[in-house]
Amino acid sequence: MPPTTRSRIIDAAVAMTVDGGWSTVTMAALAERVGVSRQTVYNEVGTKPGLAEAMIGHELERFLGVVTAAFDEHPSDLVGAIRAASGGVLELAQDNLLLHAVVSATHGADTELLPLLTTHAESLLAAAKLVVAERLAPYALGLEGRRLDAAIDVVVRVVLSHVMQPSGTPAETADDIAWIAARVLEAPRG
Repeated sequence: MPPTTRSRIIDAAVAMTVDGGWSTVTMAALAERVGVSRQTVYNEVGTKPGLAEAMIGHELERFLGVVTAAFDEHPSDLVGAIRAASGGVLELAQDNLLLHAVVSATHGADTELLPLLTTHAESLLAAAKLVVAERLAPYALGLEGRRLDAAIDVVVRVVLSHVMQPSGTPAETADDIAWIAARVLEAPRG
């Protein structure tokens, strides 16, 4: 299936952001690069903030695809699934050019995209937590309600923290996250 106009616009915006920074992305330049009218760009993604959200959403889908695949590969091993999901996300982040462009922009003046990953990341966090919660449903956890929500929240936030500022290799960090998750999931219930 050929890429949609929307996906071509988002891909071009990512490439432009990686090449020259978010400030170089204009609707006119984007339209020219994709070979469509400026009105088509607006119709597909709305305003520039809408484009930013679409770009982040597109990348989030890629990351959540890694999470889904990891859980599919470990249907009876929850800790293994968490290790694989964390490691896969961290490996993808390590080589993600858009993420590097956004994070490295903090050293200059081009910081408009960073809040979408940090202080205004509610939708990103909600989507990630929803996918993890859905993937945990088949496992017998002994946790429910508020405790399960807290465990999911902590794991998602720890992974996101390491995406933004790694402190070790993806494999080492994934092992640490899996170790912590195992302690919580295997702890006596009380």
